[in-house]
Amino acid sequence: MQYLPNILFVIALAAGVGFFVFNIKKLIRNIKLGRDEDRTDNKAQRFKNMAKIALGQYKMVVRPVSGIIHVLVYLGFIIINLEVLEIIIDGIFGTHRIFSFLGGFYDFLIAVFEIFALLVLVGVIIFWIRRNILHIKRFLNREMKGWPKLDANLILYFEVVLMLLFLTMNAADLTLQTKGAEHYASAEGIVGAFPISQFIAPLFENLSIPTLILIERAAWWIHILGILVFLNYLYYSKHLHILLAFPNTYFARLKPQGQFDNLEAVTNEVKLMMDPEADPYAMPEEGAEDEVPAKFGASEATDLSWAQLLNAYTCTECGRCTSECPANQTGKKLSPRRIMMATRDRIEDIGKNIDANKGTFKEDGKQLLDDYISREELWACTTCNACVEACPVGINPLSIIMDMRQYLVMEQSAAPTDLNNAMTNIENNAAPWPFNQMDRANWISEN
Repeated sequence: MQYLPNILFVIALAAGVGFFVFNIKKLIRNIKLGRDEDRTDNKAQRFKNMAKIALGQYKMVVRPVSGIIHVLVYLGFIIINLEVLEIIIDGIFGTHRIFSFLGGFYDFLIAVFEIFALLVLVGVIIFWIRRNILHIKRFLNREMKGWPKLDANLILYFEVVLMLLFLTMNAADLTLQTKGAEHYASAEGIVGAFPISQFIAPLFENLSIPTLILIERAAWWIHILGILVFLNYLYYSKHLHILLAFPNTYFARLKPQGQFDNLEAVTNEVKLMMDPEADPYAMPEEGAEDEVPAKFGASEATDLSWAQLLNAYTCTECGRCTSECPANQTGKKLSPRRIMMATRDRIEDIGKNIDANKGTFKEDGKQLLDDYISREELWACTTCNACVEACPVGINPLSIIMDMRQYLVMEQSAAPTDLNNAMTNIENNAAPWPFNQMDRANWISEN
């Protein structure tokens, strides 16, 4: 029976990690449903971007209040979870504070963990107040109603509970060490430095050793199980960016923000038209007439590239893009954040469809265009790149908007009337205005 806790721990650990791996494989499958795109160039610059933006949180502190708090919570959560390694070893082998042999350095680590636990608690409380009491506009958009708001709050509650459990576990442990409880006491004295939990420990002074052990063990078990639950909750939450921010910033677009990609098929047609030696009446190469022409732009999530789908899964739903969008600020329907959320929703629905139909997609009568993203949203965009610049993890909503616009123009000839008129004028008059080239300068002589 003495090995029963160890066996139960190994089963819980294997189940938690196994389900996480299962979901990650499904995530990778969904991302790979997008079209292929080469993002392997300039590795040095890509590693630099990842270190600067994802690891260094460079773009977070552009807004200092939320940015600095986020950095503290981010660092705290990473540093505190270093102790998970010790918890896992203790859980498997039945040891207690296996790394305590490090002596003074171990004391330092525990002290750092506790200080950051307190900072995380304070930061999370501030975030909760900002989301639920201060009524900040970017948290009140229509796309943040229902599940997105609940999801954000659930994450905050998770973090509060995990930090409180960590401090409670340490406080009970400290009290047990003080009372000389077997398996907790050490010949060298108190193991670990407890700068925060020492203020909680007095609440436990009058409790018996069996009760203290029950509290310490309960906090230990709920803490590690909570971490495993949190790990698997990430797949269903906006907090997936904790993992995806690193590959997303590595594979981010390196071209200047105002530079749009050319369609290879259109480029080849133009080259053919400009080639004086090209034969316009030449027969196509053998077999070429059977090839299905490539689709212009995107009307479905699978028409987007895998990098764009990675963007969608990485979205933190922070709303910085939407708060910077001039179209959104002037009351237009467009919200760049909603573009990313809708894209993620669609590719998730496609993935569920494939799972339900044993690996093949069964037509469901829906597509990204119109069913998830409206044309009004697409044409409200001014292509200013403000959303791209604002994103703290290198997401590019504009690329999805432009691909979908491209589909509307080149596949459906469904551009707005004003834009069609401008393009017709450019074709006929070499300018967007409805005047021929001979009359364009007449305004100079007008009174």
